[in-house]
Amino acid sequence: MRFFIIVLDSVGMGALPDAGAYGDEGSNTLRHIANYRAAAGRKRLYIPHLGGLGLGHIEPGIPELGVTCGYDSHRPLACFGRMAEKSAGKDTITGHWEIAGLVLDEAFPTFPQGFPAAFLEAFEARIGRGVLGNEVASGTEIIARLGNDHVNTGRPIVYTSADSVFQVAAHEETIPLEELMEICRQARDMLTGELGVARVIARPFAGGSGEYVRTGNRRDFAVEPVGETLLDRAWARGHHVLGIGKIGDIFAGRGMNQSRPSHSNQEGMELIIRAVREVKSGIVMANLVDFDMLYGHRNDVEGYARALEEFDAWLPELLEGLGGEDVVVLTADHGCDPTMPGTDHSREYVPLLVYGKGLRMGIDLGSRTTFADVGQTVADALGLGTLEQGKSFWGQVIPAV
Repeated sequence: MRFFIIVLDSVGMGALPDAGAYGDEGSNTLRHIANYRAAAGRKRLYIPHLGGLGLGHIEPGIPELGVTCGYDSHRPLACFGRMAEKSAGKDTITGHWEIAGLVLDEAFPTFPQGFPAAFLEAFEARIGRGVLGNEVASGTEIIARLGNDHVNTGRPIVYTSADSVFQVAAHEETIPLEELMEICRQARDMLTGELGVARVIARPFAGGSGEYVRTGNRRDFAVEPVGETLLDRAWARGHHVLGIGKIGDIFAGRGMNQSRPSHSNQEGMELIIRAVREVKSGIVMANLVDFDMLYGHRNDVEGYARALEEFDAWLPELLEGLGGEDVVVLTADHGCDPTMPGTDHSREYVPLLVYGKGLRMGIDLGSRTTFADVGQTVADALGLGTLEQGKSFWGQVIPAV
């Protein structure tokens, strides 16, 4: 048996009841993208394969899903539902950990006023360089604004966002990649306790004045999971566990035999197909980052729509390559509604689509109270016992004997 857990980074499906506490009331990543495309003169969002699996059944009334998928006229190929985030927060780490069965009672700290002066002084002494920035900013905006100063002084650009992150941007010709990664390792080592952000992110860029662009050499340095995850349990019991994309970074390399990083959705999808051909059993967990990184955070609604269509067009290749006992779980880790003010993640429900050639079709899994139901379901199917959080739906999707 093989489980392919594919996280469509930021593809949310509607504000959670507590979204107002996060400033996200009214967010709905998928619906608002569909509504944008439904506007007069625009090509309709075309995601028939996601629709055929049951995406339109999760939240009926999204115009494009109704038109392209006929959600009220046929039974979906997959089992379908939506999941609420039980953990506090709305960041990547929290969402992925919860999918793997680890729920956090407290959100990771954020720094809307920048990081404390005492920390920055110690950090500068540790890395032997002064820094620029120390503010909440968009990554593309801050390198455009401070890029010249960075190149002229050699000082890395430090910034954060509404998420729990410490980001370090540097031109690859000013601070070589190896040194930038070491700077981030030092930051990761120092950011503990009340300063314990979820991720330290290396953000290399290239180009000249007025034309700076971030490169694909980003790397995330995550805090280690604070408890046991599905991946830990599976790996300890001898199952093969492969992380694709940011998964290795998100789980700090824990609980997996192998990590295969990717720089784009396209590369991630190619690595998933490679895993279908090569991995014989166990768990493959993949993150497709472009939805969030390139489009959600940049308020690029059209780019987000195209990325959804590109993923949808690729889906048949994945589904056709599955064996009789294989299971695919499609979900997300949070929202990032590109139509809302700001560029931050949004606290939303996420889709849940569960497909396998040997599973039942069209079962409504309802509105789940935690992402951890995915982790417990996989644990149940693989005979791994009970995780700390989550309720299995495995009995609902397997055929009656």
